[in-house]
Amino acid sequence: MRYSRPEATQGRRWLRWLPAAVIVGAFLLDLSTLGGVNTFPLLAAAPGAAAPVLSLRGTIATGVAANLAGLALVYLEGEPTRADLVPFISLVLLTVIAAVFNVLLARDRRQLRTSREVAAAVQRAVLPDPPSRVGRLAVASRYEVAHEEAAIGGDLFAVHQTPHGIRMLLADVRGKGVEAVRTVNVLLGSFREAGDHRPDLPGVVRQLEDRMQAGLGQATGAEAESFATAVIAELSPDCSVLRVANRGHSAPLLVHEGKAIPLEPATPSLPLGLGALGGDDVPVDRFDLPVGATLVLFTDGIDEARDADGVFFDPVPVLSRCLPPDPDAVLDALLTAVLRHTGGNLQDDAALLAVTRKE
Repeated sequence: MRYSRPEATQGRRWLRWLPAAVIVGAFLLDLSTLGGVNTFPLLAAAPGAAAPVLSLRGTIATGVAANLAGLALVYLEGEPTRADLVPFISLVLLTVIAAVFNVLLARDRRQLRTSREVAAAVQRAVLPDPPSRVGRLAVASRYEVAHEEAAIGGDLFAVHQTPHGIRMLLADVRGKGVEAVRTVNVLLGSFREAGDHRPDLPGVVRQLEDRMQAGLGQATGAEAESFATAVIAELSPDCSVLRVANRGHSAPLLVHEGKAIPLEPATPSLPLGLGALGGDDVPVDRFDLPVGATLVLFTDGIDEARDADGVFFDPVPVLSRCLPPDPDAVLDALLTAVLRHTGGNLQDDAALLAVTRKE
């Protein structure tokens, strides 16, 4: 799994220049109006703008620079007076407050970074990288952690070569934290077992459902109301025929020859854990997988990602163009587009799995 946040990094770099821009802007405004506009409030804002984006040293340096700029303007306009002391004392106090604010922010960032590192380590242990090659398939995966989150997510994927063909699972467990991890472990373990021993795809789905129901029966609180949307897919031994059981999840995309086609289920099904409400029937849809085609599966962190206006991201147009028959290239294109759409920050974790049929 790989992580990428180019848009967010560029945004942070731009913000680092904001305090200097405020000081320069205030200085030029004062000169252009010959002192007719009081620019000390702008200079006073510079340390506050520096506190969230610069280091402690940078924040203090910004306050000193603002004071020096103010002092230069006073001397350019004439001799300093006692009345000029008040703005300078205010600048000093605001610089001290900004420095304290910077220290508190840095401490919170360290704590959040530690929490994210722990969550990422647990995530990697629970959800190891799939092999880059399974039979005739080239495989790629990504796990994008939401910018605001420091909890362990419930997104998961797996690719498993079995005596009955190559089987894949991508699911999104409701909730986060320890409860979600337990459900993820249940689904992954059950999928590996069912993949080897169940001769058909409906049997795999029923075993996953049974394990979910058994886990829910022993759970309490919010965990007892858990469920998981999922796509369980199976490729024939020669990888030409794809069978998909969609349990309330976003439709996978078949990317081939400049087109991205959603593989919508003919009959909707309830998520895993809610199967008792919909009967024992497991609808399975059949599709062809041509040589060079890429199957893309993703959780709702992708198609429910929103921009600043609340518009949801649509992956179909992004992948409906000439892309190399390579799962890594397809996922890179998709992630670059969704991060650009959201301004660099996803609102929810996103797991992605792509497989390309080779000769």
